[in-house]
Amino acid sequence: MKGDLRMKIKDIFAHYDPCGTSIQRPYIIAEAGVNHEGSMDIAKRLVEEAKEGGADAIKFQTYRAETLASKDSPAYWDTTKEPTQSQYELFKKHDRFWKDEMYILKAYCDEVGIEFMSTPFDKESAIFLNEIMDVFKISSSDITNKPFIEYICRFKKPIILSTGASHLHEIQEAVSWIESYGNPLALLHCVLNYPTPDENANLGMILGLKKAFPDKIIGYSDHTLPKDMKVCETATLLGSVIIEKHFTHDKALPGNDHYHAMDKEDLKLLRKNLERTFEILGSFKVEALEDEILARENARRSLVASRMIPCGKIIEESDLTFKRPAHGISPKFIDEVVGKRALHEIEEDSVLQWNMFQ
Repeated sequence: MKGDLRMKIKDIFAHYDPCGTSIQRPYIIAEAGVNHEGSMDIAKRLVEEAKEGGADAIKFQTYRAETLASKDSPAYWDTTKEPTQSQYELFKKHDRFWKDEMYILKAYCDEVGIEFMSTPFDKESAIFLNEIMDVFKISSSDITNKPFIEYICRFKKPIILSTGASHLHEIQEAVSWIESYGNPLALLHCVLNYPTPDENANLGMILGLKKAFPDKIIGYSDHTLPKDMKVCETATLLGSVIIEKHFTHDKALPGNDHYHAMDKEDLKLLRKNLERTFEILGSFKVEALEDEILARENARRSLVASRMIPCGKIIEESDLTFKRPAHGISPKFIDEVVGKRALHEIEEDSVLQWNMFQ
């Protein structure tokens, strides 16, 4: 289980080529959020299982209920799964992890061999997370929070911004704030339904983001039920460079972020599906394959004598036809053959060779 990182998120930004191949193996972020529910043992288990499942990074959330939500903040999740009616009350249950805990988790991620990330929801957490992260993640909920976005920009690090529940003009506005500071930027298509029905995933918006922001890294933050993981696989085929999905050690647990999260087995399935998909995709370089040599030699055609051609005859187009295999003169050279003189008699149905002509 323990080992080196496959890649780091900063490398995605450093090596991204907007003019290159639009489909690549995605950087997968297991969004653990606060599914540790205040237990360091569970948090470390999440780290281990995210690594085992094949995630490139595990991401937590760092906040204090008092700075995130007012006490009059109604629920926006499925209250049949998470009955808490107030955002403040829910966040208060899970806000015990702070600076010391994040430093412990960062060290443990390094030991296990998976990248540590955490989304800050206030300036104080952004300050200490800056010391242990290469890239900042900004939640969809803060896409209109100009002062906080600008504060994050001042750390001069790449930013991943989710775009859930946003109109295009709102995304463009947030992008303009970030661009004014010069931070590299990735945008994640996201739908803020918990869970998101498959028919509401609207993965076509990934292509919309690619069109609207052709120089930006585009990815996908998923809230659909994991099932067969085809939603994330499809998002990859549409060009998502980053895939983020909620992650838990037990999908049967009560709470807002367990029932629609993936677990390590879902992660393994996604990795397996993607490996098979990219095996099928193969190379993006257009060229004949080695396994096609026999087809090139035998399924293509050659110029063939349509009738007996006497020695010394000037070749006319009516003397020629084209048949398989491609062991002779290619039909593409017919204009060069017409007008040449036969050096000897050529039998009908002979595959023509250059040494037959003067």
